[in-house]
Amino acid sequence: MAGLTGFTVSLIFLAAVTLAMIAVVLRRPELTASAGGMIFAFFTFFVLPGVALLGGTVQHYEQAKSTEFCVSCHINQPFRESLYIDDGRFLPAAHFQNKRIPADRACYACHSDYTMFGDVDDKIRGVRHVWHNVWGTWSEPVALYEPFENTACLECHAGARSYEEHPDHRPYLRELIDGSRSCVMCHNLVHEVDKLDRFGRWEPEAGE
Repeated sequence: MAGLTGFTVSLIFLAAVTLAMIAVVLRRPELTASAGGMIFAFFTFFVLPGVALLGGTVQHYEQAKSTEFCVSCHINQPFRESLYIDDGRFLPAAHFQNKRIPADRACYACHSDYTMFGDVDDKIRGVRHVWHNVWGTWSEPVALYEPFENTACLECHAGARSYEEHPDHRPYLRELIDGSRSCVMCHNLVHEVDKLDRFGRWEPEAGE
């Protein structure tokens, strides 16, 4: 079971035990005639599946934060490639290549309010995204539903001397905080997935 976490192995074991218990009850329904048997059946059909479902939800919630998960959709492959653009002017590439964000959570680091991590509307959109990916009915180009918010940038940069004392930032600090001026007004080279073939690709050395 290489690559599986202890939590995942525990969930698999719990699911196997639950299925075995369900099989026992279905093959011997007379067991439920006694009070103890009814309690056993209640745990078998309700408690254990509920625990497994909750555990699976938590596992998926954490997995969905990983870069690998985000780029597993075919339509997101160009966004993965954009992290390797060999040009420091590109915002995602510069952050990813210089370890300003965790490499294993590169997407989530800046899009922490997306789909299941956002509000109800975002979660509904996330379900639609899964549907379109499964059936291959997505549309291009991929775009944000709403303008990118500065709060995602300020979670890391707010309070940093290199940010607040930078001569290009100092005149606009208040506007950047209240959102009346967007960070991407100046840092406007983001993923640019339709232009990837115009730029070189950074090839990290083994182990990076």
